Amino acid sequence: MTTPADASAAPGAGDPEFDVPEDPTASENFTAPEDPTAPEDRGSLFSVGFAMVTLATFAYFLALGALLPTLPLYVEDELGGSSVAVGVVVGSFAISAALLRPFAGRIGDTRGRRVLVIGGSLVMGLSVLAYTVVTNVVGLVLLRLLTGAGEAAMWVGAATAIQDMAPDDRRGEAASYFSVSLYAGLAFGPLIGETLRDSSGFHAVWIFAGCCGLVACLFGWGTPRDVRREPQPFRLLHPAAVGPGSILLLGMLPFIGFATFIALYGPEVGVDDVAPLLLGYGILVLAIRVVGAKLPDRLGWTRASSAALAVLAVGGLVLGLWHGVGGIWLAVVALAIGMSLLFPALFSATVASVPETERGQAVGTFSLAFDLANGLGPALLGIIVALGSYQVAFAVAGLAAAAGLGLVGPVARRAARHEAAAVG
Repeated sequence: MTTPADASAAPGAGDPEFDVPEDPTASENFTAPEDPTAPEDRGSLFSVGFAMVTLATFAYFLALGALLPTLPLYVEDELGGSSVAVGVVVGSFAISAALLRPFAGRIGDTRGRRVLVIGGSLVMGLSVLAYTVVTNVVGLVLLRLLTGAGEAAMWVGAATAIQDMAPDDRRGEAASYFSVSLYAGLAFGPLIGETLRDSSGFHAVWIFAGCCGLVACLFGWGTPRDVRREPQPFRLLHPAAVGPGSILLLGMLPFIGFATFIALYGPEVGVDDVAPLLLGYGILVLAIRVVGAKLPDRLGWTRASSAALAVLAVGGLVLGLWHGVGGIWLAVVALAIGMSLLFPALFSATVASVPETERGQAVGTFSLAFDLANGLGPALLGIIVALGSYQVAFAVAGLAAAAGLGLVGPVARRAARHEAAAVG
């Protein structure tokens, strides 16, 4: 076959009758036909796939939100558990999630994100439905471990898929918008959960939450089918995510303490119905994430995360030092501001520092911070409650967030050195 490059040497060259047509792609006015298998415009943030993944995330966290104010009371009132038992049950799902995160990330990098979103949501939904048959703390802990297996897969799959679809310079913004669905679920889920508990009992809450997991599974089919890549060496902990994940873990503790024990602490200061507190927190986070979605990208992850940690520390200390309704509401505002900035800043920093072929493993490692905070946090804070009081536990959580400020500088310098080495 004669190519345009060979045409000048071919017989009849220069004769219009024999001239090979000029390569149309050489024209500045040429527009290539659209390839239906090509990825979407990387300059555009929103797409059908983006919407489907965020809807799946909303349904998923609507279920988890419904469990927040109801599960601790169920353990204490129905199963006769202590404050330590409450912490263990609330956080036990994070044990299996923590063990499976690295493997979920590996599956996401080699088999695609969709299988994680669908499978994780299905496992979570079915395991929560099974809460209806549990009769003791041990049985509930075992089911929570199964719920954690679904958590490991779903969150890694959804969060990584969102970053796959985001332009490089809008990763923080994408994380902010994506997390709106997460916090919308956490905002409205508690209200629905408490309403169902008051009107129909705890089993109605488990059925609602389990069905939400199945709905998330259906939305998960809209996760884009990304092209699979060559497997990379398996890493149990991806080094690029260890630093940001450690900061996230410490920064989350004030909210973990609030979410775990506010239903039990609230009545001590005259707040019998804590759903409005959680709803107010969620609405504030939603508003800040939407209005300030571009802040993490504009400020840079170091300044955004430092500001977030400072505000979170204030929130925890206010809860610990101010024994009153006013202290709780002020802490809600501080926690909302801090959590609105912390996750998008640290998540975008993690994803930006790794190649796409290792993104799932990095997200898996980063998300271990959620598991450790949600798993160890409630149990450790529960021990502090047993030894001291709720206020002591809240104050300790606030000091942990303040300690996270000390890690920002070293982590940023290490990331800069790695980037410089890669460029060199």
